[in-house]
Amino acid sequence: MRHGFAVRVGPVGFRIGSEWQAPVAALARLYEGYPAPPDGVADFTVRLEAARPWRRWARPAITIRGDFTLPDTAPLPLAQGLLAAEMGMNLQMALGARRWLLLHASCVERDGRALLMSGHSGAGKSTLSALLGERGWRLLGDEFALLDPATGLVHPFPRPVSLKNESIAVMAADISHERFGPLIAGTPKGDIRHLRPAADAIARMAEPARPALLLFPQFGQTEDLRPVGPVESFVRLTQASTNYVALGETGYAALTALAQGIPAIGVDYPDTASALRLVEALWAEAPR
Repeated sequence: MRHGFAVRVGPVGFRIGSEWQAPVAALARLYEGYPAPPDGVADFTVRLEAARPWRRWARPAITIRGDFTLPDTAPLPLAQGLLAAEMGMNLQMALGARRWLLLHASCVERDGRALLMSGHSGAGKSTLSALLGERGWRLLGDEFALLDPATGLVHPFPRPVSLKNESIAVMAADISHERFGPLIAGTPKGDIRHLRPAADAIARMAEPARPALLLFPQFGQTEDLRPVGPVESFVRLTQASTNYVALGETGYAALTALAQGIPAIGVDYPDTASALRLVEALWAEAPR
């Protein structure tokens, strides 16, 4: 490819190639401070290619390709090149990672213990993890939680947090603009802007944490807390995992141990202030 960028996030190295310079330049700015893959060897490759040869110049459109692909993925306009690269990295992990049980969840750490938050798109877990990451917690990951089947520990995967719509202004009010990527408007999920984690989260990417509490947050609801039993947690997390089936018995054992080993609570909240208060109260009561 004409232009390239390589980065390591936690235990995973990525190599991104592009037919255009702009997406690679945006990646380099967003991932400032991240290391490169050891010895230059990446685990996964993403390629941003023209949907048709002439689409490099005429109404440029990006097709996401790489080690693993989905043939029916719709092209994205060049203006959303950074989003295409991030989606390509997600795709490689979702389809290709086998060393960990992947959970579509946000995760933060305090005192060596991990708080996991799982929920559907729009539940508020990304905004909540970003807020906690600025308030004494270490961000372990936004898109994926990497659960090691052998040890039960969660390995950090602190990619930039994908903020959407109203949450962008919430975070931008308190954080330097230098940590934000460009505003990506008009996506299927509305406006998106990525937030680079705090420097401590990047510096400590080799430090895993022990799961201690699982939350299922839901934004925009009347404040409420309800226990979630191990069976329900297990079912919800199977639906939140992209490689549970592929891992077979290993995935089943890892997920069973997680669901049975830590408390799980459904958290409804009307605003971010309520969410932060509830999280801190629940964390104080979590087993140590």
